[in-house]
Amino acid sequence: MELRFEVYAKIKKPVEDVFDAVYDPKKLSRYFTTGGSSAPLKEGTSVTWNFADFPGAFPVHVKQVIMNEKIVLEWANNEGRNNQVEIIFEALNHDSTLLKIREFGWNKMEQKSLDGSYGNCMGWSQMLLCLKVYVEYGKNLREFLY
Repeated sequence: MELRFEVYAKIKKPVEDVFDAVYDPKKLSRYFTTGGSSAPLKEGTSVTWNFADFPGAFPVHVKQVIMNEKIVLEWANNEGRNNQVEIIFEALNHDSTLLKIREFGWNKMEQKSLDGSYGNCMGWSQMLLCLKVYVEYGKNLREFLY
């Protein structure tokens, strides 16, 4: 059995704006990667996400990018394996986007794996909220969460 989850949020901005806020390292660093993101999420590259409010920098491998539709990432989980993260952008109309984030790859049914999946689920949920506040209101909600 593989642990997996999906979180989602409706964002009242066009899909191009929402996609760019995830893809562009300068924008991503304003609400999520508070210690910086090393480069744009270009397919076939590896970038580093650093969090000033969470110890450590994390290598992120960009597996697939379909502009304004999908970004697929891979990064290490707490089992020592790689997880896959799918970020799906769905235009609901000209000024609203449904953003879904799915993560999977844990395969051990033990507390450490459950803790890792729950923690990442919480993190991606908070990322969605921070992204929503950033693109809709220009504010950095993350500075108040941690």
